[in-house]
Amino acid sequence: MSAQFFGQPIPQVSVEELAQRLRNGDLKELQLLDVREPEEVAIAQLAGFENLPLSRFADWAALVVTRFDLDTETLALCHHGIRSAQMCQWLRTQGFTNVKNIAGGIDAYSVRVDPTIPRY
Repeated sequence: MSAQFFGQPIPQVSVEELAQRLRNGDLKELQLLDVREPEEVAIAQLAGFENLPLSRFADWAALVVTRFDLDTETLALCHHGIRSAQMCQWLRTQGFTNVKNIAGGIDAYSVRVDPTIPRY
């Protein structure tokens, strides 16, 4: 099931596709956002992601449109894909044109791509 934004589905990226893109060094062409809490990131993380915890939304919300490019492909990550889908929806309301949710989050990445990443 895909997240919805006013009737339009939010594109999903599989963890396998994410892993392939990270291996290929596509980081310069991507904006990677992790919306989990710092405590979660301390347990399990992927290199290259900027942490913007949803609980601290008020601290960073006004800066998002100045710190990130509205048209660059932006991938959002959380634990299972729910909070990152919310982030994708919000980014669209801010004018971002190419946002994608990482389906299954870091938990799916640990299970299907890299079992060395701790699960919690």
